[in-house]
Amino acid sequence: MTQSLRRRGINWISVLAMMTLAPAVAIVSLVGAAPPALKELDQVPMVTIPAGPFLMGSPEGKGRADEWPQRSVHLDQFAIDQVEVTNERYLAFVATTGHRSPTNPYGTGPLSSVKGIEQLPVVQATWYDAKAYCSWAKKRLPTEAEWEKAARGTDGRLFPWSNEPATSKRANFDREWDEEKTLHPVGSLSDGDSPYGVKDMSGNAREWVQDWYDPEYYQHAPDRNPQGPDKKGVVRSIRGGSWHSPISDITATARGRGGFALQTHGTGFRCVRGLETQIQQK
Repeated sequence: MTQSLRRRGINWISVLAMMTLAPAVAIVSLVGAAPPALKELDQVPMVTIPAGPFLMGSPEGKGRADEWPQRSVHLDQFAIDQVEVTNERYLAFVATTGHRSPTNPYGTGPLSSVKGIEQLPVVQATWYDAKAYCSWAKKRLPTEAEWEKAARGTDGRLFPWSNEPATSKRANFDREWDEEKTLHPVGSLSDGDSPYGVKDMSGNAREWVQDWYDPEYYQHAPDRNPQGPDKKGVVRSIRGGSWHSPISDITATARGRGGFALQTHGTGFRCVRGLETQIQQK
């Protein structure tokens, strides 16, 4: 039989070499394969904010003292939700995880029973609720610095759209509660978009961020990827102002605050995802 194979010209050394190589080829193929695409649980467009410096805070004598001094801050690249988390998205999270539903600000009964509010920003969310949602979506809350850069870009403008004053076509602010008519559907005021196309960064719903609040933090904060102060009391930062806020509270620099269990008709959130480095929540 061996002589027959030799007559047919089979090179046994080549055969053995191929048999030895085959498993190695399979292993290389597995290692070199592209990782599976991330399954997005949170179906919302995200806007990429490029790495680089921006002007954070306000010059002394402008804004409020907790915004001073203005300084150049460098951030790594990240992506941010284009719009605030809506009732529809939040209730999908509740249905999936069993997390508690927020208080219904529009009347009696569960929030899920109210019709026509699906695209309004969810409110009555605590900082813990916001953190839980973002973690479920494989994201996190933005730092104050990330939020502010996404809101104002790199030129130090006062509002997301420019230095021009706010109007009802740019922001939902300085209003009284009017049930389902109070909050606007997310993304509906395109004249108020930030330089990156992020929507509703002024007014509508205030937004929880990751940082603990410290009125003097800017005076000694790092100038690269600041993550907020170490734990300081029970107060977290809130940004952006709400439907009820005066114009001074809806600037891109204005800093709000609230205990992490705070729930109001005007407080919601959005999430981010780091694209270069992962910032651990504190």
